[in-house]
Amino acid sequence: MSTERTNSPVMLSVSDLTVAYGAITAVQNLNLEVRQGEIVTLIGSNGAGKSTTLRTISGLLKPKSGQITFEGETISGKPGHEIVKAGLCQSPEGRRIFPRMSVDENLELGAFLQKDQELIKATRERVLDLFPRLRERIDQKAGTMSGGEQQMLAVGRAMMGQPKLLILDEPSMGLAPVLVDVIFETIEKIRESGTTILLVEQNALAALRIADYAYVLESGHLKLEGYAKELADDPAIAAAYLGGH
Repeated sequence: MSTERTNSPVMLSVSDLTVAYGAITAVQNLNLEVRQGEIVTLIGSNGAGKSTTLRTISGLLKPKSGQITFEGETISGKPGHEIVKAGLCQSPEGRRIFPRMSVDENLELGAFLQKDQELIKATRERVLDLFPRLRERIDQKAGTMSGGEQQMLAVGRAMMGQPKLLILDEPSMGLAPVLVDVIFETIEKIRESGTTILLVEQNALAALRIADYAYVLESGHLKLEGYAKELADDPAIAAAYLGGH
């Protein structure tokens, strides 16, 4: 497993990243990398700086210092739409779907930077194959769907941008356990189809089960990193970071 990480090209690199909201430093001197073909997870309690890190990578926040590179190009400080164009799409925390639009219209918006109509059609089919529930609800207003269906739509909409790297922020938040399993199984399928994934998740054990590599954040600092399976199996780490399970 370790050789795989060494041999795969680095897709995303975050170096000495510091992000502040006014006088409050939310993330300090963070270093992490995501290699091609991996699922990498960022775990930690509420307020650890996970979502801030993702929002900075996606171009929604400007870093105070440090550098973010994607496929060798510096993207830190670039506007969000340019980062999406480069192949990095995010499914945000809290879903943020457009409730008054249909499922189909939400998916269409996810492809707003794509020009190739045939490719858009093929991607839409792929998304609907991944999430058959969305196919059943295709003309339904997104706001009338259940939380789980809205989460599927948020991930599907991000997939419509043809991401090389898909960023998922708390995809299991507020979902019933049976739907959490569905979401995590789908994340594995997305990776199997060739998309690299950076996953932020409070359900640390579920994230570690499907991830290759993990970073543990605590109060904006990187506390720990390692192979996900090793972290999940270490009783001391489980007691400190995973609620002792």
